Amino acid sequence: MVGFTTFELYDRIWDDRLISVIYSGDTIVHHEHWGQQTLAFAWIRFIGELKRAVPLKPIYWFLIVKGHRTYKYLPAFTKSFYPHWSIDRSDLKPLLDFLAEDKFGEFYDRNSGIIAYERSRGHLKSDFVLPLKNETMKPSVQFFLERNPKYGEGDELACICDFDDTNLRPFTKRMLQSYSTEKTA
Repeated sequence: MVGFTTFELYDRIWDDRLISVIYSGDTIVHHEHWGQQTLAFAWIRFIGELKRAVPLKPIYWFLIVKGHRTYKYLPAFTKSFYPHWSIDRSDLKPLLDFLAEDKFGEFYDRNSGIIAYERSRGHLKSDFVLPLKNETMKPSVQFFLERNPKYGEGDELACICDFDDTNLRPFTKRMLQSYSTEKTA
């Protein structure tokens, strides 16, 4: 195994509507396989299958991020999300606060959006904490480092995006549509 992600699928009532929430935490890919997209494609396939199963139900991705590399999945898949370095999606913040407080209670700080435990419940290996030199100029990486300065100690940034078709990157949208219309054998 060279990579994995953990996730939980559950429903919540939000704004008088039933929504699907995909909560994901740890996402690890062995450094020799960075850039390989097998895990990303499997994730998109899962979302496509979910959209096929519940086509009218809104789907939200509630992602907690302890490293800048995982944070980059949000702009890879979607056009906008919260928190974002240049697009205001503060409309998603109340839902994020609701989900994060529900799951993490007092460990979630709604002002900073950070989940911080008294003692680390896991953190990145020291060899992989700092971004590579070419990554430090990317707005997404700069933003993540500003918003989660103690990520190296295990603090996690709570994030959220919606998987509405209008919010998907073109490639993601095409893949989701192909997976969501596949016939099961």
